[in-house]
Amino acid sequence: MPDHAQARPSTPLEVVLLPVLRDNYLFVLHDGRRAAVVDPAVAEPAIAWLKQRDLELVAVLQTHHHSDHIGGTPALLAEWPRAEVVAALADRERIPFQTRGVAGGDHFTLLGQPVEVLAVPGHTRAHIAFHLPLQGELFCGDTLFAAGCGRLFEGSPEQMHHSLGLLAALPETTRVWCAHEYTASNLRWAAAQRPGDGAIAERLAAVLLARTQDRPTIPSSIGEERRTNLFLRATDARELAALRRSKNDWSD
Repeated sequence: MPDHAQARPSTPLEVVLLPVLRDNYLFVLHDGRRAAVVDPAVAEPAIAWLKQRDLELVAVLQTHHHSDHIGGTPALLAEWPRAEVVAALADRERIPFQTRGVAGGDHFTLLGQPVEVLAVPGHTRAHIAFHLPLQGELFCGDTLFAAGCGRLFEGSPEQMHHSLGLLAALPETTRVWCAHEYTASNLRWAAAQRPGDGAIAERLAAVLLARTQDRPTIPSSIGEERRTNLFLRATDARELAALRRSKNDWSD
């Protein structure tokens, strides 16, 4: 479970991306002995990966309540019943198996690494993100995508604009681990909106090449998102809302 005794990690954590379902990713962080899983849509690939390496699951981190992010957690807990589940306290009814409820501004230590909880509503009302500042990792669920952002299912454009601004203020080298492989679609839409934008065109070409080679486009970086993500570049909530409507209506 999250370790509060050690203030600084002795070695960096490895982050592993596991593709699941049609376009989801779940993430495993480990120190060679213990592991944490972020947003497990399903459990079987994570269980197999952890057992092959004889790793003990000590925590599951949940960014929000949607089934393609929490669906695998009960089965993980069946294998490792002592694992802690860290989720938004405000979503206790929708993530009832959480053992540690957190809110924006909270801090805890995971596998020796400090973690900052960021409140990033918009996609859902209680969406959170996990920032590991010493290592420069961001697990942002469905708030920020590579070249995109989540649909506004429960939040407002104002909330999403504020949430994206909070994430954009992180160091530009921060690696962005978003939970879906939507990058090519997002960039094709962005290129159609800004046909003269060289940075977007260059990123789109690189992403399309990666996908033809079946390589993930995750992680991104905060710096790359500042340069090529139209939602991060929106100057206000009104512009973000117009972009979101455009992307909702756009056919890839």
